Amino acid sequence: MQFKVSEKYEIAAQEDRCGQRTKLTIPGMLRASGGRAFQTVVHDLSISGFSASAINRMHEGQVCWLTLPGLQSLQAQVVWWENCIAGCAFSELLSPIVHDNILQRYSGNRVYRSNV
Repeated sequence: MQFKVSEKYEIAAQEDRCGQRTKLTIPGMLRASGGRAFQTVVHDLSISGFSASAINRMHEGQVCWLTLPGLQSLQAQVVWWENCIAGCAFSELLSPIVHDNILQRYSGNRVYRSNV
């Protein structure tokens, strides 16, 4: 079976989390399935996922949506939750162009504080 380069990259990113995670702070909204949206701070981001503040307990496998300023909601699934931080995998990989634009926009010295 032969894959296109983009397909190989997507499979690798999902299987071994090879997507480079960049530490940053981005204000956003996070909503768990069946719940209300709450303010959050994204602590790291890759094309395959993110970690963010989550005051309420989130459970592995739970579907959620992350909304960042200027972007539509991104569906994800909770992979882990520890000490009020949730690690989530996007349902569909972020476009590398969108990812790079987010990094460029938030790689400054701004500091956003979470409620946790």
